[in-house]
Amino acid sequence: QVQLVESGGGLVQPGGSLRLSCAASGLTFTLYAMSWYRQAPGKERELVASSSPTGSENYADSGKGRFTISRDNSKDTVYLQMNSLKLEDTALYYCKAQFKSLTYWGRGTQVTVSS
Repeated sequence: QVQLVESGGGLVQPGGSLRLSCAASGLTFTLYAMSWYRQAPGKERELVASSSPTGSENYADSGKGRFTISRDNSKDTVYLQMNSLKLEDTALYYCKAQFKSLTYWGRGTQVTVSS
């Protein structure tokens, strides 16, 4: 059974940092593209960043220069380092794993940026 478990969310002040983690199990991690999405209240889920199986990275404009995605294939874990957080980064952050037609989602971790 595939599981994606996110962690690392929390309450942070504007300008602060958080590191999200997504631990995967039940799949061959190295085959999967791993992505972070987020969904704010009343808004659609949107891509934040993605990492291909070979490690190439892609970022939404909203996070370029502030967010960094990385993966540790030895731990079956993908990370999202978020710096210089803004109020508008407040959202539920989800991890996604995709390989061909197979797609799995985690349950999300809440990030709240507030002063």
